Amino acid sequence: MIKLSDLLMRAGDFTLQVDDLEVREGEYFVVMGPSGAGKTLLLETIAGFRRIVRGRIVVGGRDVTDEPPEKRGVSLVPQDYALWPHMTTFDNIAYGLRVRGVPRDEVERRVRDIARVMGIEGLLDRRPPTLSGGEQQRVALARALVVEPRAVLLDEPLSNLDAGTRERLRRFLREVHEELGFTAIHVTHDPMEAAELGDRIAIMLDGKIVQVGGPEEVIQSPVSVEAAMLHGAPILIKGTVAECSEGLVKLEAGDASIVAVADERCSPGDLALVLIRPEDVALFLDPPKTGTHSIRNVLRCTVSEIRKRGPLAMIDLQAGGLKLTAVITRGSLEHLGLKPGDEVYASFKAASARVLSCRARR
Repeated sequence: MIKLSDLLMRAGDFTLQVDDLEVREGEYFVVMGPSGAGKTLLLETIAGFRRIVRGRIVVGGRDVTDEPPEKRGVSLVPQDYALWPHMTTFDNIAYGLRVRGVPRDEVERRVRDIARVMGIEGLLDRRPPTLSGGEQQRVALARALVVEPRAVLLDEPLSNLDAGTRERLRRFLREVHEELGFTAIHVTHDPMEAAELGDRIAIMLDGKIVQVGGPEEVIQSPVSVEAAMLHGAPILIKGTVAECSEGLVKLEAGDASIVAVADERCSPGDLALVLIRPEDVALFLDPPKTGTHSIRNVLRCTVSEIRKRGPLAMIDLQAGGLKLTAVITRGSLEHLGLKPGDEVYASFKAASARVLSCRARR
């Protein structure tokens, strides 16, 4: 378990401030945020490479706030892996054990054991310059884990890899974590990486943790527009609250009426901002049926633009004064036969439309 309390750290003009954060034992915890949010500084602070102004850092129930890095019981895997280029893979992995004075036979056993788990037994006599990016990543992770730390801190470990290697290593990281059960804090700016790996995700903006929750929670219920933008551009609709009932609101937005979920108290006449993910918008050539048990919003739209993105297509829509976007597969696009100017019906559940903010009209 790692716990940060009332933490304040300054690096030049940048301030890192974490009031309260707890990472559970054995958890794969992901910190996601844009470049410059302070993610790397957070890891370096936990690892002991940054001096704090105030606060406490607890690792495994022990206060390590004033301990040097080598006594904190955590291993940091930097973004560039920081492998010794003149050493073999074996010696790179063994380095931490040797500086701790571990006996030679024990070093041999532990290095070969972790190499087997990482699938790099055949690379032990090679040097880092001869390894691929994915192989170097495995060596760096093996070096971090072989000393049996209380936690492993991973600084965007997949960012320097090609798309195919990233996908394979995401699965590999998850499998290794499930097998070894170590505590991990993994920082990234990639929402797919965060959602696939994280047991929980923390959203970091401007040096502060603004939200912590499960992958579905932080994606579907962001605390702000800035947090929502980390998962791709959402649909944002402004309107006036017409009705409120049992956690649902009816919103009048131009010529359209939308039913949305509201976690906060709203009153008729309030101004509301509703967020919808494009992937939650379904398209139909004919009006779909609505049901009382699964309230759906149906809007008659005109296709304004079609943007193809690999296997997906982004369909920009106009519904009166509203602008929507739907994400569908290329196969669905071909099936629907859509082109700019066509009429189509956009549908989304009330549960997929969430009131992000609600305030009284001035």
